[in-house]
Amino acid sequence: MKNKKGFTLVELLVVVAIIGILAAISVVALNTARARARDSRRVADVRQIQTALELYYNDWGTYPASVTAGEAIASGTNVYMSTVPTPPTPYDGSHCSAANNYTYAVSGGGTAVASYTITYCLGSNTGGLEGKVSTATPATVQVK
Repeated sequence: MKNKKGFTLVELLVVVAIIGILAAISVVALNTARARARDSRRVADVRQIQTALELYYNDWGTYPASVTAGEAIASGTNVYMSTVPTPPTPYDGSHCSAANNYTYAVSGGGTAVASYTITYCLGSNTGGLEGKVSTATPATVQVK
């Protein structure tokens, strides 16, 4: 009798199928982790912007009239944030019409700007916030 060494075709097909299933599961898990990371970064960016705005307010008694992504939050020689961050890409919120922007708006009368809102969109639930359009104000981060 001959002693054959090696794997049968069925054994090889089973191993290839198992490897394919594991690869598919890990790709899905990786994409979910990336989306959560983008949302966490959005929340962290907004909180950093809020901190810079509060530092500005403490020095000047008013909030800046405008805040633009890619530019600094500064006044005179004081730099509160060297570069306002841009939201991470790709945009992954199907329920947000404002696409992928941080929108800054001020409110208050007269020469002093008394309050602001930063509007941004989350793709999914993150850190107690629902995955939709959210608003940050001087008091808190809220969901619309």
